Amino acid sequence: MTVDGGYADFFGPQVPRTGDEGQTPTFALASAAYRDNEAKEILKANNEWHKSSVSEPKIALFRPNLGEAFSRAVIDRMLGSGRKPLIQSFGTQPQVVVEHALAAHRIRRERDNWLTAVMVLCGLLFLPGLLMWLLVFQIRTTIAKRPDKRAGALATTLLIAVGALAVLFLIRMPFGGFWGWYARAAVVAPVVGWYWARQICERTARDLRERWDSLLSGTSVGAKVPEAVPSSPGEKAAEELRQSLARLAAEQQSNSVFYAGPKGILGMGTRWGSWQLAEDLVTADPDREIHPFRSWDVIKAIQDRLRMLERGPLNTGGFPKPSIQHWIVTPIAENATEVARPEGTDVEAYRVKTHAIQEICNKQQFGAGDRHYLGVQWTLWDGQLVITMLITVTVLHETLRIEVTGHALGPVHSLFTTKPAAKEKEVQKSVKFWETRKVKLPLVDADEVVRLAARAPLTWYPPLLNWLGGTLTLPEPFGLRHAWADQPWRHRFMADDALRAATPVLRVVHAAAIKVLEENGVDTEKFGARSSFLSTAVQDASPRKADVYEA
Repeated sequence: MTVDGGYADFFGPQVPRTGDEGQTPTFALASAAYRDNEAKEILKANNEWHKSSVSEPKIALFRPNLGEAFSRAVIDRMLGSGRKPLIQSFGTQPQVVVEHALAAHRIRRERDNWLTAVMVLCGLLFLPGLLMWLLVFQIRTTIAKRPDKRAGALATTLLIAVGALAVLFLIRMPFGGFWGWYARAAVVAPVVGWYWARQICERTARDLRERWDSLLSGTSVGAKVPEAVPSSPGEKAAEELRQSLARLAAEQQSNSVFYAGPKGILGMGTRWGSWQLAEDLVTADPDREIHPFRSWDVIKAIQDRLRMLERGPLNTGGFPKPSIQHWIVTPIAENATEVARPEGTDVEAYRVKTHAIQEICNKQQFGAGDRHYLGVQWTLWDGQLVITMLITVTVLHETLRIEVTGHALGPVHSLFTTKPAAKEKEVQKSVKFWETRKVKLPLVDADEVVRLAARAPLTWYPPLLNWLGGTLTLPEPFGLRHAWADQPWRHRFMADDALRAATPVLRVVHAAAIKVLEENGVDTEKFGARSSFLSTAVQDASPRKADVYEA
């Protein structure tokens, strides 16, 4: 995928095609854009290293729900002008998630346009009555949020009492003439507008919930984002959105990653294992010197052997085809809030060029600077598990060191894989009072209609709406996949897959390296002995926090 290609090149598939990797986490994350839960529900998905936050609303009526907050936050963070660099989402297709966030935002925008018209006709023209009803619902919402079990009943009683007073006011109007009729209309018009708005809200809520359910059921509902496809050269907004999506796709393909101390390599997960083979370079023939070679020569031999991992002497399934890539790893502080990708003539479309990679591999092995790693990566469990084994080769003085490290990124939090539940509650039966029955509740209740109608006019100016209602703050440095990933060790088979990958990779790496040493006249006896020892030790592999150094 290129940034400067035709429309078909940059505007990728809106839904992952059959056989594509990462469908489950992609759809799970995309479904968050259509959800109608409370925004604070997303805090349950926070993990040890990456924590999102939801700010408290200044006025409860203007608070966003989870779908609204998620869509707005993802769009602004991933497509906004002047945005910070993103972390790659391995095992996921972030462009699909962003397109669903845009589609959900578009559906809500159409709903809000209708609700704004309702607010003008039934609210703004009868402002005193609208303000009175909004004040009642604001007080009711505040009371209902209290932990006291009687708060809900008290809030409902308040609404009934105000309704009774409104009816009494209509019957015993204290004054007549034009203002009398206007006062009556000011009481009734917001109620009529509420019924009208309820129909609009229910229609949209059904659409959003169907998309939420379809994504998690695997029916692959498409994300319609016509505003991202310019129909003429003069459509500046569409062109900017197109370029933003192109940048997102290009950054996802970057070969530059960031190591953040105990957090591991961002996007790949924490380092759970490390095995090092380090021995002196001694000539095999005392009469001859070692033939000069470089770290890159060893790395290339290892890369060639890693391509054979999917083949074996027995037809047992075994490894699927891995992704093998050279990575440039940049160190950042553990609590860094942003990253800076490499720039300059050695970088093209967020990718470090091959000659620069080779130079880093051979020369930057000690002191400050980026480091080179060769990575072999598997995306398993339909994208829910990403296993990455990284190999680096260094030569200091007469010692050659080959280090293999294991990284594992687990499934997305279960919050994102929950399907929409029917809104219902249990009540006691009228006759058999010792038994209960389930009663279906409206898809959109009275409070929700008022909240959506109150927010609708302000959606035209998001900064004011965000200030009044609060926002979702994403964890930084931000990447869609690692921000809400669980550890794989709680899932027995995922843990087994991660641990089993270490032994064959380690043996292939050592065999390839020893062959290069032999070809260049190095005595490999000590290397072979050390390799045998590590080959035995790796069979008892167990996950640990390899990046937490304890004195």
